[in-house]
Amino acid sequence: MRLLSTILPLGPLLIPAIASSQALARAPGARVVTVSPFGMEEPSIAVNPKSPNQVVVAYQGNAATSYSTDSGRTFAPSSGTDDPGFIRRGDVVLAFSNKGHAFLSYVAFDKQGTPFYWGHGSGKSAVVVRRSVDGGKSWEPTDFIVNAPPVTENTPFQDMERIFADNGVHSPHAGNLYIGWIEWRLKESVMLFSRSEDDGETWSKPIQISTRPGLPRDGNGDVVGFEGTVGSDGTIYTVWHEAHYVTFASSHDGGKTFEPSRRIIKTGPPYMGAIMGLGPIFGAMGFPQIGVDPKNSNLYVTWSDYRNGDIDIFLSRSVDHGKTWSPPQRVNDDPAHDGADQYFQWMTVDPVTGAIYVQFYDRRADPKDYVNSVTLARSTDGGHTFVNYEWADQRFEGHDVRLGDYMWLVAYDNRVYGTWSEPIAADTGAHAHYVPVVKVGTADFSH
Repeated sequence: MRLLSTILPLGPLLIPAIASSQALARAPGARVVTVSPFGMEEPSIAVNPKSPNQVVVAYQGNAATSYSTDSGRTFAPSSGTDDPGFIRRGDVVLAFSNKGHAFLSYVAFDKQGTPFYWGHGSGKSAVVVRRSVDGGKSWEPTDFIVNAPPVTENTPFQDMERIFADNGVHSPHAGNLYIGWIEWRLKESVMLFSRSEDDGETWSKPIQISTRPGLPRDGNGDVVGFEGTVGSDGTIYTVWHEAHYVTFASSHDGGKTFEPSRRIIKTGPPYMGAIMGLGPIFGAMGFPQIGVDPKNSNLYVTWSDYRNGDIDIFLSRSVDHGKTWSPPQRVNDDPAHDGADQYFQWMTVDPVTGAIYVQFYDRRADPKDYVNSVTLARSTDGGHTFVNYEWADQRFEGHDVRLGDYMWLVAYDNRVYGTWSEPIAADTGAHAHYVPVVKVGTADFSH
């Protein structure tokens, strides 16, 4: 396919050759379970490549996890996530290593700074990792500290870390763990990165991988929304949001150094944050995700914006290790400009089959563009076409509930595991109070 220049302008879009329909078929083998108590959101999920029946989900309202030993059919609460060293914990993320060990990363802090200006007046904060050697059933009591700046007059604030692992069979860096995160400073925001070569016990001195610093305020213009993946040869690929662009950086030496970060995709303005017009929904960011095909090393990036008036989910691919990227195409298969919002996506690539999966909130079934469902999209042809499936077992309204800055999706050998938050009524009285709970959906494409 003819590829465009490195920076993709806002222009004509490739529309998947899938017949659109307002009534979607249910994802095969779909099951949905509630895994958290009231008041939880921003979930993450991981599946153990050494024992795929083991699935762990994490959620915040501090940091908590639940584990499954039956491929996500049932979950039970884990133990050992308490952290007496800090008052608050958030941005919980999970990953399994090639040893089958689970890792829980989070940001721990005592207080945040000035609202949205997090580097002003903040207290101590740290990027922390916990380890589990029993599939997430219990967590070791040791805090592995990735970064904890000393408390000064203007202590930088650590935020939105993402942990991931190199599980490649032939990778020269197999077994390494990686974390990227934002550091909010008084005058700028930067993206930092650290690696571990000893099962998460020690972490390298953080390096800055954002060539351009972002603005110091949490809004359009900062650097935000880090996400990373690892190719079969051990190459690290990372993306984040920077102003009106998806920014890309890669490493070929196990995270010791990175090539200069560069903007690769221009997005509709301003796609990050709680987009105006979504109604009573808070959070619901359009941050990018990146995935890599294990068979041919093709790269895929997804994000969401409203260049078409309503919000859509987009995908771009690179067949040359990130040098150039294809024109954006829509992942959601309803008609363009139909007034239905699809938003808050998460993407993953099956490390066994190379199939691409994207989940997102979807309002196509409501002519008033108010009621949400959760859709799972699947591509088996390198992202050229997607089939959309309904995944949630019920539809929901926003009810002035914060649903977080992210949800999560993983796949392994044709089985898919997604997690998201939904508002539910905490009581059934005349004035019902709505709170978020975390759901886990599973689907099975193996038949």
